[in-house]
Amino acid sequence: MARYKIPGLKTILIKENRTRKSAPNWVFQKTGRKVKGSPQSNRHWRRNSIF
Repeated sequence: MARYKIPGLKTILIKENRTRKSAPNWVFQKTGRKVKGSPQSNRHWRRNSIF
């Protein structure tokens, strides 16, 4: 069941979720700094996997 969130905390969480997170360093090293978009924004992300 969903827990009630304090309004202040909720805004912080929303802001955190909105910010684009950068990929970990090992991903950049593995791909030569070419990192594909997130699965949400990239429709065929399974086919164009970075791994």
